[in-house]
Amino acid sequence: MPVTPLVIEEPVLDVRNARIEFRGKSETVVAIPDLSFRVMPGESYGLVGESGCGKSTTAMAIMGYLGNTGVIAGGSIRFNGKELVGASSRELRSIRGRQIAMVYQDPMSALNPVKTIGAQLAEVAILHLGASKAEALAMAEAMLNDVRLPDPGDMLKRYPHQLSGGQQQRVVIAMALLAKPSLLLLDEPTTGLDVTVEAAVIDLIGELRRRYSTSLLFISHNLGLIAESCDRLGIMYSGEMVEEGTTSEVFRRPKHPYTRGLIDCIPDVASDKRSRALAAIPGHIPLPSERPQGCLFSPRCAGFVAGRCDDPSLELQPAAEDHLVRCARWQEIDVTREAAPPVSSARAEQSVAISLDDVSRFYSIGQNRTVKANEGVSFQAAKAEIVALVGESGCGKSTLARIVTGLDKATSGQIRMAGENVAALQASERPRSMLQQIQMIFQNPDSTLNPSHSAAFSIRRSIKKFGIRKTKAEIDARVRELLEMVRLSPAVADRKPNQLSGGQKQRIAIARAFAADPSLIVADEPVSALDVSVQAAVVTLLLDIQREKHATMLFISHDLALVRHVADKVVVMYLGKIMEQGTVEEVFGEGAHPYSEALLSAIRSPRLDEVPRERIRLSGETPSAVNVPAGCRFATRCHRKIGSICDTVAPPLRKMSMTHDILCHIDASELAARPPVLLPAGKA
Repeated sequence: MPVTPLVIEEPVLDVRNARIEFRGKSETVVAIPDLSFRVMPGESYGLVGESGCGKSTTAMAIMGYLGNTGVIAGGSIRFNGKELVGASSRELRSIRGRQIAMVYQDPMSALNPVKTIGAQLAEVAILHLGASKAEALAMAEAMLNDVRLPDPGDMLKRYPHQLSGGQQQRVVIAMALLAKPSLLLLDEPTTGLDVTVEAAVIDLIGELRRRYSTSLLFISHNLGLIAESCDRLGIMYSGEMVEEGTTSEVFRRPKHPYTRGLIDCIPDVASDKRSRALAAIPGHIPLPSERPQGCLFSPRCAGFVAGRCDDPSLELQPAAEDHLVRCARWQEIDVTREAAPPVSSARAEQSVAISLDDVSRFYSIGQNRTVKANEGVSFQAAKAEIVALVGESGCGKSTLARIVTGLDKATSGQIRMAGENVAALQASERPRSMLQQIQMIFQNPDSTLNPSHSAAFSIRRSIKKFGIRKTKAEIDARVRELLEMVRLSPAVADRKPNQLSGGQKQRIAIARAFAADPSLIVADEPVSALDVSVQAAVVTLLLDIQREKHATMLFISHDLALVRHVADKVVVMYLGKIMEQGTVEEVFGEGAHPYSEALLSAIRSPRLDEVPRERIRLSGETPSAVNVPAGCRFATRCHRKIGSICDTVAPPLRKMSMTHDILCHIDASELAARPPVLLPAGKA
C-alpha cells in the first residue's frame, strides 16, 4: 500500500493557477484555463480524466515540451522551489532527465531503434551524471537488474525491437530513474500491456519509488491503477480540477457527479451483466471554444440547476479534510449511487452455434522450425452466448479469431458452423452465406473505415454485398436504422472518419458488423482503446444489440473485469493451448487453473472493498511458441508447480464439472478446494 509522508514539507511540484494556451495565426485555444495542484516529497499523485481533459498537456507543460505554439499564459509551475515558467532552454535542459524524468505511453517513442539498449542508457549517465563510459555501462546494468530484467549484461547489447513490450517499458523506466530524479512523470505507462505485465510494471514502479524516494505524477484513465498506486489524486475535466483528495477518500466517498460517473462506468468483479449494467456518462467533453459558464460538467450533469451551477465564481471548496470539490450542489446530491438496470438474463435456445474441435495452426519459419500458434483447441459456443477468449499476448487468441473469420486457415481440426466445416477455408473460399453469418469488430475502428469515404460507406457496402436491401432508398433506410441502433444521429452518415470521435467510429464499426444480420460476431478487443465512459456506452450497446439479435459472440479481451461483466463462458489460453474453460462463475470462482489465478489476481479495481485476496506475481517470460515446453506450457512460470512431472509430461484434462475443464497436473480435488482469488466484499 502507498505510504503518505508524515512530515509536512515543501512540495516537489507546485502548480498554481496555470493557464495553458496554444496560439495559432487565426485563433488561440485555451487548453488549460486554470489548474492548481501539489505533489509532495515521496508522494504518488494521480491525475485522472477522459481523453481531452488536459492531463498530458499538463505533463508537457511541466517538462517544457509545449512546442512552438504552446504557451503558459498565466500562473506558476514551481519545481523544488524553482519557477519553471519563463525558465530558459538551458535551465530546462539541466532539470529534464536529471531532476524530472518522464515515462511515455509508447516506449518506442523514447527508444532509438538503431541504438543498443546499453548505448541509450549509458547516454543518460554520461550526460546528466558526468560518468565515464565504463561507469555509465555499469550503472545501466545495475539499473536493468533493479527493474528485474533477465540477464542485464546481455540486455545491454540488444536493440529495442528484440524486446517484448513489457521489457521495452522496463527499459524506459530504467532510463528515467538512472539519474535518480526527484520527480517522475508517468503518462499512461501501462496502456497496451498485458494484465500480468501491467501488474508487474506497477509493482516495480512502487518498489523503485520507495527505494529512490522519488515522487510520482501518475497520469491515467485507468482508475484501478490509480486506486492502488497513488496516495492522492485529482480528477480533471476540460482543463480544470473538479475534485481532489486522498485516493481512499475520493473513491469511497466521491462528491462530484463526474467522479461518480467515472466510477460507475467501470465493471467490477462482484457483478455481471445480469446484476448490473455499466452506466455511461452522457455527452462528451466540450471543445475549448464551447466551454459553458460556471461548472464545465453542467451540460452532462443530471443535477444541473440554473442560477447555481452556471455561477462563474464557482471554485474548489472543502468537502472534508483534504478533500476538495468544485460543485455547487455536492451536499444535496445523494452520495449513494443506484445501479443501472441489469441486462436481461433470458437467452435463446441453447443449440450449438459454432464448435471448434482439436483446431491447430502451425507456421513454418525455416528448416525444421515451427511456430505453434494454436494447438488442439476445442470448445463450443451456443446460440446467443458470449464466449470470452482471454490470455496474455501471444497466447493465440487473435490467431483463432482470424481462423474463425476466414482471414487465416487451420492446419488441422474442425470448425463447424451451420453444418459446414470452415476450418481450412479462407474467406475467398467460403460461400457468401457463410461470409454473411460471421462478422468481425476490430480493436481499431480505423481498420474498418476508409478515410477517403463517408462513415456510412462501409455499412452501405456490406448491405449491398450481401443483398440485404436492393434499391438505393431501401439501403439508405437500412443505414438509418443501423445508425439509430448504435445510438448515432443519421447526420453522422455523411461525415468522414476524421470528423468522428473514437467512440463514434467504434459504433460505426459495430453497425457495419451487424449490417449483414450475422449469427456470429468476433469482437477482438473492441473497447480497449476507448475512455472508460465511452467504453461503458459501447459495451452496453453491444450487449443490447447482441441480446436483441440473438447473435453468438466470441469476445477477445485482456480486461478480466470486463470479461466478468460481459461473458457467459470463459476460455483461458496460454501459448496456443486452452488451460481452462467454463462458465464465468466457474472460472472466477473456486478451483481455478494456476494461470487463471494469476490473471485474476492482476485485476485492479477502484472499488476498494473488492480487492484481490492475494497478489500472484508471475516470474519470467512466456516461452517461445517455437520451442514449446515438453510438459505443461505454464510450468516455467507456475506458482503452484508440483515437481518435475510438470516439465516433462503433458498435463491431463481435469473435469471439474460438466462445463468446467482444467488442464493441470494438480489433482481435481486439490484444485476444487482452492478458494477464489477474488473474494466477495466482506470476506477477505
